[in-house]
Amino acid sequence: MKVYFLGTGTSQGIPIIGSDHEVCKSTDFKDKRLRVSVWISWVGHSYVIDCGPDFRQQMLASNCRKVDGILFTHEHADHTAGLDDIRPFNFRQGVMPIYAHRRVIENLKKRFDYIFETENRYPGAPSVKTIEIQNNQPFPIGDKMVIPVNVMHGSLQVFGFRIDDFAYLTDVKTIEESEVDKLKNLKVLVVNALREELHDSHFNLQEALDFINLVKPERAYITHISHILGFHEKVQKELPENVYLAYDNLEITI
Repeated sequence: MKVYFLGTGTSQGIPIIGSDHEVCKSTDFKDKRLRVSVWISWVGHSYVIDCGPDFRQQMLASNCRKVDGILFTHEHADHTAGLDDIRPFNFRQGVMPIYAHRRVIENLKKRFDYIFETENRYPGAPSVKTIEIQNNQPFPIGDKMVIPVNVMHGSLQVFGFRIDDFAYLTDVKTIEESEVDKLKNLKVLVVNALREELHDSHFNLQEALDFINLVKPERAYITHISHILGFHEKVQKELPENVYLAYDNLEITI
């Protein structure tokens, strides 16, 4: 299975519009981060986790030509605002399955009502098939099973996902022990770390490292990164040897 990091930034991306912060002015391509998302693929199958406002740009940069479905972690705009841009996939492939918590589906129906319209539907509108995710109920994508992992983003429930020996968790602040048990014997864990300072609804760097030490994957990649965390190369040098700062367009094989 291949994992392609489409975006590794926080909700504003890096650089932030109008910012004079030194990281925002960096010329290192690893310091330029679109909104957070990954593309996972294996023989005959291709799925995306989250579909933020940079989705079109990410699909072009990655040369992703086929998406069999989109898994949504939660409803925040930096994870969902690109839904309209699935249309080229609709035109080639037909209806796009989207997988999400019922609350997220209802939120998308309000924000993208024209997508879900059944009468007087605009013929060029995106077309989706909704599949509700429920905690503790694994579900199939292609020929693999996904285990949903329930985490909390402040007071908001968010789903992470485990597929085989890979797990993807973003916007995590707290997680119950029973959910941590779902993450045993991972080869790769992807988890968020916003900055060094504490944050109300995201892991900071130390919390993420403590969580990685608890889960003990073979390798871990940090994502959903703020410019405040610092320059990619400087931060990477300070991380444990099996922990990596992810960057846009990084591809790994599991």
